[in-house]
Amino acid sequence: MAHTGDPTGGAAGRGAGPPVRVLVLADTHLGPSRPHRSLPDAVVRAAAGADVILHAGDVTDASVLADLAQHAPVHAVLGNNDHGMALPERLEVVVAGARLALVHDSGSSAGRTARLRRWFPDADVVVFGHSHRPWHERDRRVADGHVQHHLNPGSPTERRQAPEATFAWIEIDAGSIRRIRHVVV
Repeated sequence: MAHTGDPTGGAAGRGAGPPVRVLVLADTHLGPSRPHRSLPDAVVRAAAGADVILHAGDVTDASVLADLAQHAPVHAVLGNNDHGMALPERLEVVVAGARLALVHDSGSSAGRTARLRRWFPDADVVVFGHSHRPWHERDRRVADGHVQHHLNPGSPTERRQAPEATFAWIEIDAGSIRRIRHVVV
């Protein structure tokens, strides 16, 4: 499920049409240990409209990635609950000219911005999960003005201490991050 390169074929997102829509998920925690839980209908509908899907770990069942891959190319990383899954711990992909990076656990909130910048210095967006809390910040590197977004989509299935269950969208146009938004499930 870990793809590299530009799954849009290079044409989308360069003025050839509408922006490329990237569905961003994390911490779905689905599988046999939770037979009563499935992806919410809102996530399934979103997947059907996505050009690319990112999952920042804690999938817990590979069938979830296979189901998502029926809608769009999927890029995923290993979460701390993804036992036996053959996924990378960190991943960088280029989608419609934008560099997207994934990691499950970004570490403590203290020092997170500098740590993510150090781990993925050239990424336009760094996606992480683990806390189940939706988060988005823009980090502008002073030296060259490069803006890096840090995004936790939250969890669409297990909100824990977050106020609501969520996922996120990234819209990319001509290699630029046009919009990032969270969606309440």
